[in-house]
Amino acid sequence: MTLIAMMNLAVTAAEEAHGGEHAASDVFPPFDPTYFASQIFWLLISFAALYFLMSRWILPRIGGIIEERRDRIADDLDAAQQISADAEETRATYEKALADARARAHSLAADAKADMDQEIADETAEVDATIAATSAEAEAKLAKARAAALAEVRTIAATSAVEIANHIGGLSVTEKDADGAIKALDGQ
Repeated sequence: MTLIAMMNLAVTAAEEAHGGEHAASDVFPPFDPTYFASQIFWLLISFAALYFLMSRWILPRIGGIIEERRDRIADDLDAAQQISADAEETRATYEKALADARARAHSLAADAKADMDQEIADETAEVDATIAATSAEAEAKLAKARAAALAEVRTIAATSAVEIANHIGGLSVTEKDADGAIKALDGQ
């Protein structure tokens, strides 16, 4: 016999014990004490079936899923830690390369500045030498021009002195005498 058939027999026996007919009562059927025995029986059967399903099939699956997730999370954390370490190493390498590049840039800038300073000094020295040479040439030309001008002035002065002496003083002076007199005055 099946379980359902047995339950039907139990319900039928309970009804016969109470007079064979079901009397209408004012009590809500689940709270009617006549049905307590069958309700408890089905409660125990349902609880046992649910417990069996939970312990044999559902809880092991949930436990497996939780363990799998725990393992996956641990693997993900390990991978994240490895990636973090790699990123830190990459950052350190980048910072070292950046520092090296800055040092090389400063070195190149210092070398370029030193080269430019040397070129400027060399060009300044060349320009100074050219200016000194041009200045020396100009001074030499000026000295020649001054000497020529002074010689010309002497000649003009001697000629003027002869003309003045001959014209004003009524003397007879030659240019040679006037030139000698001027040279004698320059020699003092």
